Amino acid sequence: MCAEGVRKAFGRAVRARRRDLGISQERLAAISGLSRSYMGDVERGGRNVGLVNVAKIARALDCTIGELFTRYYREG
Repeated sequence: MCAEGVRKAFGRAVRARRRDLGISQERLAAISGLSRSYMGDVERGGRNVGLVNVAKIARALDCTIGELFTRYYREG
């Protein structure tokens, strides 16, 4: 999978978990300490998210990094 495909798949995983929790992008951004525009970019696959921010996002989504990838991450 190319870099863009990985970013988009991660963005879909974040969006799926966020929607499962019933929270807005704005709320997720506030909980994670990241900006709403950054979260929008993540969900669209426009950000190459660093590991520290992956951890912040997973914590804000009340799951582990592993769970975020194994349960929500889908290639394609």
